[in-house]
Amino acid sequence: MQSSIFVAVPTPIRLKQVINSLGPGIMMATAAVGGSHLVSSTKAGAIYGWQLAALILLVNLLKYPFFRASVQYTMGTSNSLIHGYAQMGNSYLYLFTLLCTISAVVNTATLAVFSASLLLYFLPFELPLSIISGMIFGVCLVALLRGRYNVLSGISKIIMLALVISLIFAVMISMGKNHSVPFNFVAPSAWNVAAIGFIVITMGWMPAPIEISSLSSLWLKRQQREQKVTNKSALFDFNVGYIITALLAIAFVALGSIVLHGHSKNIEATSIAFSHQLISIYSYLIGDWSRYLIALIGFLCIFGSTITVIDGYSRALAEAKTKIQNINTHHEADHHRTMLWLCLSSLIVITFWSSSLMTMLNLAMILSFMTTPIFALLNYKLVVKTRLPKELEFTTRMKALSWVGLFYLFGFMAFFIYWNWFMS
Repeated sequence: MQSSIFVAVPTPIRLKQVINSLGPGIMMATAAVGGSHLVSSTKAGAIYGWQLAALILLVNLLKYPFFRASVQYTMGTSNSLIHGYAQMGNSYLYLFTLLCTISAVVNTATLAVFSASLLLYFLPFELPLSIISGMIFGVCLVALLRGRYNVLSGISKIIMLALVISLIFAVMISMGKNHSVPFNFVAPSAWNVAAIGFIVITMGWMPAPIEISSLSSLWLKRQQREQKVTNKSALFDFNVGYIITALLAIAFVALGSIVLHGHSKNIEATSIAFSHQLISIYSYLIGDWSRYLIALIGFLCIFGSTITVIDGYSRALAEAKTKIQNINTHHEADHHRTMLWLCLSSLIVITFWSSSLMTMLNLAMILSFMTTPIFALLNYKLVVKTRLPKELEFTTRMKALSWVGLFYLFGFMAFFIYWNWFMS
């Protein structure tokens, strides 16, 4: 019998159906491809060359089951992961709500400032970052409030397509140039104590903070209200988005390794400063015209993350609020009010505490890193302890991968605690 894999080339109608079926997975990818990719992955290549590429792919693999759990649980129960956390105990729900609130405000403020700084490359005049951030919030709110889920899904697909094309173009150009490492350059080792802090931050948010899985489950619930979603199409959408995030991470490592490795003695510490350094070095090595290509790639990354986290975190906080209040479901108006609150809170942080924003972000990253193993375990337990359709259950191999992933996450957290509090 001929395998169903070997079929004719998809017709335009079938191709359109495939594209329409994509949604939450691509939105998750858009939210993930932000600071963790543009900054951390590129900086990993700039500092250590290709040393961390395999580790980045491994981390994406080990976290795969816990992000995938959002699709399995939601499709099998028609409930969000947040509902599952509430069912397992109020302490988990309160912990999630606290972490999500901190991450929502700090991450949204940071991404807005980051987007604003990159947008300056295309503006013919100077404006304070707080004003440009406010304009970005305004654009995001108009798009989300008027178009709701369909507009966000469409924007995510367009941004991801443009990002993939422009990034492939940039990598190909880079490979065509002569960027040989100076003969007297000695690359630092990624496998020593001095690199632990950088590795923790890079791997902790790769491909994204674990709470993004709960956002993905809420987007999936919303998609089900707009169109018919099957178990197969939901898993396909998730896999496409997840694979894209992993491949883009390696592409950014390639950019850093090919263009920056060995050519910049002082790598900027902050995300915004590093992104501008990246653009400047590109324009020097490749040509001034490339300044706008790299700036465009950066802006697409960060703006896409900004608009998706505004929608996603707002949905998650509105959902958590209803569970705390023992209400069955939240209304769309709750989601809209939460979006307005989130943008206003983030703008206040940008206006009055911009100098402390990186400190806040580092704190949020550490909190997220420390709680990642807990929520990964919760996601795993929700899938294995809930009666799901056969195609949504974890296979024996997936269970084995999950246990390896949990061993890695809890082990890495224990090592980080030992290194940070007992070795320093």
